[in-house]
Amino acid sequence: MKKLLMATAATALMTGSALADDHAVKLGVILGFTGPIESLTPSMADGAELAMKEVTDSGKLLGGKAVMPVRADSTCIDAGAATAAAERLVTAEGVKGIMGADCSGVTGAILANVAVPNGVVMISPSATSPALSSAEDNGLFFRTAPSDARQGEVMADVLLEQGIEEVALTYTNNDYGKGLADSFKSAYESKGGTVTINAAHEDGKADYTAEVGALAAAGGDRLVVAGYVDQGGAGIVRAALDSGAFDTFHFPDGMIGQALEDNFGTDIEGSTGQHPGTDSPGAAKFVEQVGDAFDATSPFTPESYDAAALILLAMQAAGSVEPGDYKDKVMDVANAPGEKIYPGELGKALDIIAGGGDVDYVGATAVELIGPGESAGNYRQVEIKDGKLTTVKYR
Repeated sequence: MKKLLMATAATALMTGSALADDHAVKLGVILGFTGPIESLTPSMADGAELAMKEVTDSGKLLGGKAVMPVRADSTCIDAGAATAAAERLVTAEGVKGIMGADCSGVTGAILANVAVPNGVVMISPSATSPALSSAEDNGLFFRTAPSDARQGEVMADVLLEQGIEEVALTYTNNDYGKGLADSFKSAYESKGGTVTINAAHEDGKADYTAEVGALAAAGGDRLVVAGYVDQGGAGIVRAALDSGAFDTFHFPDGMIGQALEDNFGTDIEGSTGQHPGTDSPGAAKFVEQVGDAFDATSPFTPESYDAAALILLAMQAAGSVEPGDYKDKVMDVANAPGEKIYPGELGKALDIIAGGGDVDYVGATAVELIGPGESAGNYRQVEIKDGKLTTVKYR
């Protein structure tokens, strides 16, 4: 909690002009600042708040409105706490949109219990459960990360291309984990692979010996861990290494992060994985824009910048900060036709829109929203080499 308060104070200093303006547009930033992905969320919040600062500094949003970020903790896993935090953002803080949430379960809970009843737009940078594609959202929910229906296909291709035809699979027992596990199993088996066991694990346990014992008994050329890098997924990996049950793993997005290198390094040499990412020109521009301020390449950080940017550009297109007015403009500013907009060009985009022109927001992640307002999806394939997460290619 102390870290969260310090981060909030830092945000206040960064956006001093916004805080001084009683008429600033407030946007919620609700992420798991505590919980199983807490090592990822600081950079995610920084990415979103960079877009807000860029718009504020431009002075071009709806005649010069400033943007004020208001953080809240989703915890990633506690739906009740996340719902209460989101309710505070809407009713007490008066936010006009929400950048978040992060994990799929809490995102679904906030959508159903807060966003839809209050008519608030949400754009998540990281909630990837396939179930969210069909959630009742009244046109209020979008995401800049692709559905795990796509990630499951990518995972299957990565493993089979490496000749891995038999795997054991464990997943965190929640919407994210089960949705991803089901998607992967279906894709992998349809392409000729074999899943020897598909077993859930609970987060927050001190000992995963029993779970790893069952996975080892089933066997497999690799262990797929669809979990969280700061929670049970890491516990599974440690228990597998300590027991000698597995020494190479495959990691989807919830397991990719600096903590994976820090905790395991060369112990997991040769392990593989993937997370949403692109080598598009916008990705390079985002890294250049961020510089040393924070880790621009951390998973879901570029997606967070894009999520906040889309909300603000949609407001400009609607001529209103009210979610009911701008929700129908999100798809318009995200997709062609229009002038392509990259990181660092939000002021330019606001000018074009104000002048009656169209923009095609490409952003840091080559944004293209399809179907129910979600990213078409690009992935960075990685491998642990010399203890470091190394890019193999992009898909």
